Amino acid sequence: MRRVRDATSILTMCLGLGFGMSCKVRASDVIPVIAAASDLQFALTAVADAFRKETGKDVRIAFGSSGNFARQIRLKAPFQIFFSADEDYVLALSREGFTSDDGVVYAIGRLALVVPRNSSIMADSALVDVGVGLKDGRLKRFAIANPEHAPYGKRAQEVLERAGLWQSIKDKLVLGENVSQAGQFAISGSTDGGIIAYSLALSPKISDVAHTILLPETLHSALRQRMVLLKDAGEIAQSFYAFAGGVTAREIFGSFGFVRPDGSR
Repeated sequence: MRRVRDATSILTMCLGLGFGMSCKVRASDVIPVIAAASDLQFALTAVADAFRKETGKDVRIAFGSSGNFARQIRLKAPFQIFFSADEDYVLALSREGFTSDDGVVYAIGRLALVVPRNSSIMADSALVDVGVGLKDGRLKRFAIANPEHAPYGKRAQEVLERAGLWQSIKDKLVLGENVSQAGQFAISGSTDGGIIAYSLALSPKISDVAHTILLPETLHSALRQRMVLLKDAGEIAQSFYAFAGGVTAREIFGSFGFVRPDGSR
């Protein structure tokens, strides 16, 4: 948690300075700050721990929604690497000249239906009981990330649309600022469940208190997650970027439910 707070403090400081000249610090002089989609809260923290153990070098990670980070990067936020949950944000930043190149796809994300253990809704991969619960009144509130700027929220909307539930459920939605917050809402007891990142659903914080089921990939468009070095990234950032694309990191991502770009785990 220290890394997240430190990264947020740096971002807040630079927001106050308007991301102007006063915020320009040589990348080689500071521990690099990484902007990462919140579905990576546990997986990328584990990757950073492995990187630190192997190299003795540290990174700081700020977790949030990919869309918000893309906006902050355009405002010259002091990030050195961007791990997006949707590759479109990275590719757009690349076209606009904010990155060193187009980056690489590091994982394919999956979605999960999560319902608290005391919920009256049953978890099933076709969302059958979610639909029944909407009709009989058992389902009062349902959590997803905000589809406007969170890729997992956008894909959750696709799932609900393809299941024929969007029109009847949209007025009952509780929107998280990012998918991590949506996960908190889904298990809080104030909702009857939600659709979140599978990588978060596998964590003990959620799996110990909720029923979780992996949703079919056919219910939504692919979550191709892309990482990229931003302009002026320093040596430590470059080393971490290379590490995140290596064997150790791939194994860690796989243990948190991510699929490799080639489709394997």
